[in-house]
Amino acid sequence: MSRKARIITCSEEDRIQLDALVHSRTSEARLVERAKMVMACLEGEPVQDIAQRFQTRPNTVIDWRDRFAANGVDGLFDEPRSGRPVIHGVEFRDQVLQLLGTPPPAGQAHWDGPALAKVLDVPPDAVWRMMRKEGICLSRQRSWCVSTDPEFTAKAADIVGLYLNPPENALVFCVDEKPSIQALERKIGYVESSDGKIVRGYKSTYKRHGTLTLFAALQVATGAIKAQTAALKRRVEFLEFMDHVVADVPEEKEIHVIVDNYCIHKKNHDWLTKHPNVTFHFTPTSASWLNMVEIWFGIFTRKALRGASFKNIEELRVAIEAFISAYSPTAKPFVWRKREVKGSQIRDTIVNLCN
Repeated sequence: MSRKARIITCSEEDRIQLDALVHSRTSEARLVERAKMVMACLEGEPVQDIAQRFQTRPNTVIDWRDRFAANGVDGLFDEPRSGRPVIHGVEFRDQVLQLLGTPPPAGQAHWDGPALAKVLDVPPDAVWRMMRKEGICLSRQRSWCVSTDPEFTAKAADIVGLYLNPPENALVFCVDEKPSIQALERKIGYVESSDGKIVRGYKSTYKRHGTLTLFAALQVATGAIKAQTAALKRRVEFLEFMDHVVADVPEEKEIHVIVDNYCIHKKNHDWLTKHPNVTFHFTPTSASWLNMVEIWFGIFTRKALRGASFKNIEELRVAIEAFISAYSPTAKPFVWRKREVKGSQIRDTIVNLCN
């Protein structure tokens, strides 16, 4: 005489959760399969038939049925497991971090995974796993520039104040130049890499056809750009560009110009005397990043210069003017923000950064 299958019941709340799991398209496939087994049991289907349909053993169906009967939907989830014993734990982590704070092996400028693994006598994978967990990327680099200007606070506050709270009825411009833009001619196109990916490619050899300097003024309130190219970056070219910047502005309107400490930006007393409505504001020493036109120069470089080819200076000039013409109709003001560089990020060892 065959044994009768155990009949289970559940609350309405558990059935609703079970039905949601059965029809889920985002849950793990194994959870959905377990829910379907239990639902079939609730509907009275024989265990043998359920096992055959899901290509598993009858005992497996019985186990999930009983766990659901005892714990509801929570019983269908895996119980915590101990997993493999930790081989490279906290002590290993501390060893790696301590080693990173010591001089690298002879002949190397810095530590890398294989070098660390060799010293610690462990597989390189163990080192990489630990560093990924700690967020340490030895192949990536960041630079920083710390201003030593004794008047840094006052100068920075003056410039940031112009960004966040400019004088009423005044114009604020960020002005700088991008010198020595090369007109490089080389073959460019698309190539297939060894892994089958299609990437942009360019020939490593090229021809130089001279350089141009681009002067640019970013109007802080609107994001609009005024620009002018020149063969050189002397004081005379800079003042010619400033004449272009202020040409359309009424003489009675205040103009505040943010510039860095490059020599051609200074000692322009005669020009400023002729334009009493213009005031120059100088960024602190080694802090040209306070000038927001640098943001625009970055956009310009990525979109118009990187990977481009120019047969002569005139082609380069046309490309620059074309980019500015395309950029201007959709220009928007930049929102000033600057992530603070904490002292510990500069002075402290990697051990302190990770603790």
